[in-house]
Amino acid sequence: MTTTTIIIIVAIALIALIFIIMYNSLISKRNQVTNAFASIDAYLKKRYDLIPNLIATVKQYMKHEQETLTRVTELRTKAISGKLNENEQIALNNELNNALRAINVAVENYPELKANTNFLQLQGAMNEVEEQISASRRAFNASINIYNNAVQMFPTNIFAAIMGMKPKPSFEANEVERQNISAKDLFNQ
Repeated sequence: MTTTTIIIIVAIALIALIFIIMYNSLISKRNQVTNAFASIDAYLKKRYDLIPNLIATVKQYMKHEQETLTRVTELRTKAISGKLNENEQIALNNELNNALRAINVAVENYPELKANTNFLQLQGAMNEVEEQISASRRAFNASINIYNNAVQMFPTNIFAAIMGMKPKPSFEANEVERQNISAKDLFNQ
């Protein structure tokens, strides 16, 4: 073999190696996003499992907040249906967060409920799940950031376009979640 042939073979092998590394890097980042979302999904399932118990306990005391309890039940049913894409699931969970927050504020008017052992255990479990969801959201958003950088930065953006990979949205708090809750407004509805 001539020196020119060897150089051409090495150059082709090097280019192929670079393509393989970029391809594998994109696939790895996409899988990390999928894994991070699955983690959120697992904690949301845990939350959905706690909601019926929470509602059953709270219903005994909170006759006036029946509408809020019904809305939480409806949102949970929709969430566990399995018919939602990632964006719909994010929007639904933002709405569910607001409804659960309304229940927690309403509980302040029921001292006997606040002292109920079952309710306290459920409330503690819900708080733990909410913290786990929050941590999972942070991990998901970090994965999304790494993935989006790879999809948008040169040269991996070329492969991402060929593979049909597009930037994905982060899990962000909506405007309602960023505002302080007014208990007065909740009870005057």
